[in-house]
Amino acid sequence: MTSSTHHLAQPLLLPGGHKLPNRFMKSALSESLGDRDCGPTPELERLYARWANGGYGLVVTGNVMVDRRQRGEPGNVVVEDERHLEGLRRWAATFADSEAQLWAQINHPGRQANAMVSKNRPVAPSAIQVKMPGSTKPRALSDAEIRELIERYATTAAVLEKAGFDGVQLHGAHGYLITQFLSPLANQRDDAWGGDAERRRRFVLEVLRAVRAATGKDFAVGIKLNSADFQRGGFSEEESREVVRALVAEGIDLIEVSGGTYENPIMMGKIAESTRAREAFFLEYAAALRDLAPNTPIAVTGGFRSTAAMDGAIANGDCDIVGLGRPTCVFPDAAAQILSGATDRLESPGVRVGLRPVMGRVLDLKQMDGGLDLSWHTDQLHRLGAGKEPDLNRGWKTALGAMVLRNGPEAFRAKRG
Repeated sequence: MTSSTHHLAQPLLLPGGHKLPNRFMKSALSESLGDRDCGPTPELERLYARWANGGYGLVVTGNVMVDRRQRGEPGNVVVEDERHLEGLRRWAATFADSEAQLWAQINHPGRQANAMVSKNRPVAPSAIQVKMPGSTKPRALSDAEIRELIERYATTAAVLEKAGFDGVQLHGAHGYLITQFLSPLANQRDDAWGGDAERRRRFVLEVLRAVRAATGKDFAVGIKLNSADFQRGGFSEEESREVVRALVAEGIDLIEVSGGTYENPIMMGKIAESTRAREAFFLEYAAALRDLAPNTPIAVTGGFRSTAAMDGAIANGDCDIVGLGRPTCVFPDAAAQILSGATDRLESPGVRVGLRPVMGRVLDLKQMDGGLDLSWHTDQLHRLGAGKEPDLNRGWKTALGAMVLRNGPEAFRAKRG
């Protein structure tokens, strides 16, 4: 610890009793390293062994899907029963000697499911297609199917607890199923699951209750939640605050603040320069939650790069935990580097599309840049999983080729945790 990281180095006690050794969280990043049967692999174990020794207080995995019939991308791990229990135990055991907590992010893609991977038509609260290239119009879920999905989240959490994970994070951001239920643009039902803000938030509350009922009192449950989806007529900050109020009343252990969807990818850095200068994209909203969640830790991910901004956010009480995403792909020990004073800034180079005058005529360059940058960082995760070091000189053409090979026709809407 250095004087400039005093607040970052402080431990944090979560409402459920879990103690984090410091204020750094490795946020969810979809690794795409599952095997053909959607189980964990030795590559995942090698990757997480690096993060286990990276100095973080909390590490959250990428998407662990609750239903193999509906997956977001190739290489998703799916946990819907105990068929991969031994592999999951090996994955969790990478943290056996670490002070850090290991949580699995559990998720259902809803209308963002990759039909080429799942071989099934996507399902969603309403039959409304997501506005992204290559998307498929979803089928609206029945009441019975919604109740069955809630139980799937609970089953997934229970299996992960048995495997040795310390907790789960519900993915309630970035346009996935929980977000779809919350959004009036995606959820146009007029039954117990939609029609007004109270009924739209019922799904996430029922998922939380089911997970709590299926797991022990020492198993942590957090959520990644949109501050808003930044779309006209969509999920608003006012509605998000009401969801936070309800989650706090249910005893949620941690709320990670994010925002946007893959239709409007604010979380990928599509923000105003004034916000970028403050580094943390959603810090202002997080600070505004203090009155609603005085005893519930708030994490903010997105944009943090300098020690000064990170430690300052904790010192000012704007958030309790600093989340790091893409920098951890090229600096797996990013937290340790900051805490030791080895560096005071994390710069992840990334890439963007070349030949811009030509490519810009046929592609949305901002959307393409976002997808390509994610693919470049996924390539780095695959190198770490293979026991190699990151390749900071990897070019955009190589990253583009890998993106197409991994995702096929869905390549231009690659998703992240």
